[in-house]
Formats: sequence, structure tokens, C-alpha cells
Amino acid sequence: MPAIRLPLLLAAALLAATPAGTASASEGGGGALHLVEFTALVVPIIEGDRMSGRLRVKLMLNAADAAAAERITLALPALRERGLAAVSEYARLYASPFVPVDAARLAAEIGDGLRASEPAIGKVLLVEVAATPT
Repeated sequence: MPAIRLPLLLAAALLAATPAGTASASEGGGGALHLVEFTALVVPIIEGDRMSGRLRVKLMLNAADAAAAERITLALPALRERGLAAVSEYARLYASPFVPVDAARLAAEIGDGLRASEPAIGKVLLVEVAATPT
């Protein structure tokens, strides 16, 4: 878990230094980040016939360029719907409030779902992931 916290803390520090909405920051390699903030997604974790917890995911989307970031910002309501579907499917198949969340798999599944409607989405950056019991 501590290995996951450091990248999340770094991402949170980057977010705190940028205004809400879209943000651009240059990396050391000369490439630019075009980040779009995505509202937190919270879905129930169902085990058997009862709700055993909640899966909460906060993420950022890295767009291919500034124009793509603007398109993504305008498409956020539709992307949120796809994101909720992807997180719900992950929660249904893999999540438990008593087992660590596989963040790499979750990010990949969310990314696949979102790229189906907006191919300009580069990476899905998970800022916060928590599976908590009810």
C-alpha cells in the first residue's frame, strides 16, 4: 500500500498546484500534460445478495493535446456515464471492502470504457481509490 501512496500523493500535489478544470504542466522529458479533472465515482460493492461496501474512485484524464482536453471537458457528462459503468463492472467482478483494489486493472478498465467514446484520452490517472465496508 505505501508504494501506491507516493504516486497518489505526487498526483495530489500536482492537482493542488493547478486550477480546477483543465491544466497543463510540462514534464521533465519536454512532453506536456493536458489534465482534465473528473468528478469522483462512487459505486456499491455487492456480494451475494447484499451491499457490503462502496468503491470510491477519483481520477484525472490526460488528453493528447489542449484541443482534445477541451473536447473531453465538453463531453464530461457522457464520459461520467461510461466511467460509472466501468467502475460498477469492476466492483461487481473484482472489488471487496476487505481486499486491496487492483489499481492498474481498474485504471485500464476505466480507460478502455472512456476511450470507446473519446479516443483522445491518453492515460487515466487514479488520484484516490478506496474500497470501504458499509
